[in-house]
Amino acid sequence: MKITFHGAAQEVTGSCTMIETEQLRFLVDCGMFQGGREAADRNRESFAFDPSTISFVLLTHAHIDHSGLLPKLWREGFRGPVYSTPATADLLEIMLRDSAHIQESDAERAKRYRNRDRVAAEPIYVMEDAEAILGQLHPVHYDEYFSPHDNVRVRLRDAGHILGSAIVEIWVKEGADERKLVFSGDLGQPGRPILRDPFLINDADILLVESTYGDRHHKNHADTIDEFVTVVNETLQSKKGNVIVPAFAVGRTQELIYYLHCLARQGRFGHLDIFVDSPMATAVTELTMRHLELFDAQAQTLAAWHASGTGIPNLRFVGSVDESRALNTISSGAIIIAASGMCTAGRIKHHLLHNLGGRRNAVLITGYQAQGTLGRRLVEGAEQVRIFGKEVQVRASIHTLGGFSAHADQAALLKWLGAFENPPLQTFVMHGEPRSSAALANEITRQLGWRAQIPKKRETIIIPPGEAEDRP
Repeated sequence: MKITFHGAAQEVTGSCTMIETEQLRFLVDCGMFQGGREAADRNRESFAFDPSTISFVLLTHAHIDHSGLLPKLWREGFRGPVYSTPATADLLEIMLRDSAHIQESDAERAKRYRNRDRVAAEPIYVMEDAEAILGQLHPVHYDEYFSPHDNVRVRLRDAGHILGSAIVEIWVKEGADERKLVFSGDLGQPGRPILRDPFLINDADILLVESTYGDRHHKNHADTIDEFVTVVNETLQSKKGNVIVPAFAVGRTQELIYYLHCLARQGRFGHLDIFVDSPMATAVTELTMRHLELFDAQAQTLAAWHASGTGIPNLRFVGSVDESRALNTISSGAIIIAASGMCTAGRIKHHLLHNLGGRRNAVLITGYQAQGTLGRRLVEGAEQVRIFGKEVQVRASIHTLGGFSAHADQAALLKWLGAFENPPLQTFVMHGEPRSSAALANEITRQLGWRAQIPKKRETIIIPPGEAEDRP
């Protein structure tokens, strides 16, 4: 068996891992690279393998860095099924169409304004490709076994990261040998609202684990909430400014809505005017409410309170471009939540353009910011940034609330790993920047006594046949 890391090796985005035996090839995830011009160029490169030779794809979840190149995979020859949870399949109906629309819009803009950039003037894929790959989706419920191939058996487990996110258990036969592979996907931080905690896996021969926050611990949850309340109240009431929140349309936006309503119910906020300025986030929020069966008990209770319509904050979902522009005329009292979460595109850039220069305003960073993104520059303390060709002075206060992260921190990752009854034969640490992956790998060895490897980009690992006594 061979495992080739076509993305998310010593980096966070571009998740795409190929499993290869003498009988078949399949992928776990097929995501976009994110963060700067280099990522855009990499998304345009041809795959390092022939997509027509891929038998099927197993998808951990719907975030674009895990799913965003599926339409390109189809465009370049893939014709097999894509397996995911039902909620992930529902989210992809929204996200891949939105991604295709962005590809087409960016290409059209390049034709108009960058005539010399012929590469940028061609979309990576178009709506027709997105619609085609959506037709290949095969939803499978959590905890059900299925066989996408005679020699492969799979089970999806709740990863607690976003709606429908999955840990993937895969049993692969090759001759008389069978290996169990486990892909953690992106693991959620336990104890967070809305979704259930990640399912605990107790065995694997080959383990591939994420390390996005493998080098750090999130702030205590209670302290994060206190800071969130303080920033919002001081900005809206004392400073008379606006709170701008870049947020991922899937997961983070719904969690922020949850916290704002929960804390308002507790009396920790006064009147709130909340604007969700993202058509995709609006659609995802509506979809989320249709999957109440995946919520934890607290989230279900809050949903019932919100449905009663008594004493709830003023929550408005902004649809049209004109409505979005109108938000920039609001000088104070607004909480504006908009995508993209890393401030790389979308309506959030317009709101930052109009609000970063005001000392009364605050920007809340609530999620991971990849290298090369506008969000990362704000987190790192840039005093001036460039938005839509304009130099903007950063006078608004910037607050990073790591405790809101949908990713497990180092302690949570190690606790999840600690549920394994025996060490895996091999453990690969991926989905992290080099420092994060190295830190987690070192802690795995120090605390658990396992061997842990950090794969290189496009590295192929050969897994020899063997028995359980090979374990460390």
